[in-house]
Amino acid sequence: MVRTVVRLGAMLALACLVVVIGAPRGWAFGSARPVPGPVVRGFDPPAQDWLPGHRGVDLAAPVGSSVHAAAAGRVSVAQVIAGRGVVTIVHGELRTTYEPVRASVRVGDQVAAGEVIGTVEAGHCSAGCLHFGLKRGEEYLDPLGGSEVRL
Repeated sequence: MVRTVVRLGAMLALACLVVVIGAPRGWAFGSARPVPGPVVRGFDPPAQDWLPGHRGVDLAAPVGSSVHAAAAGRVSVAQVIAGRGVVTIVHGELRTTYEPVRASVRVGDQVAAGEVIGTVEAGHCSAGCLHFGLKRGEEYLDPLGGSEVRL
């Protein structure tokens, strides 16, 4: 009985450690990848908030490709901003952003992980790609790994 309790305690401690330290490389936020293409530009946050950097990842995706929600949530933005279609989905304290996207969802819609939320539009990468971002409050996180966040 005591051994079982000790083993369960050790397993729980290990699980908590994985969440605190971070997800393994290659782990993606949520249960679905927005597009199947490879990463063409990775997450590169600036040393200071006001400096240039890349606050998300770019995934190869031909114009017209379906874009899928990375996790279940509520659409909070589905509009053109600065000439680009943007969709933002709130997942509790986290939110994901997808651009440039021609939205097929509307503000307030509940979406499931993997649900189509729009199609890739031209305008971000010359060969076609989707910019995928993840934030907690004002903090940018790596949506494809290195973040300590899991749903």
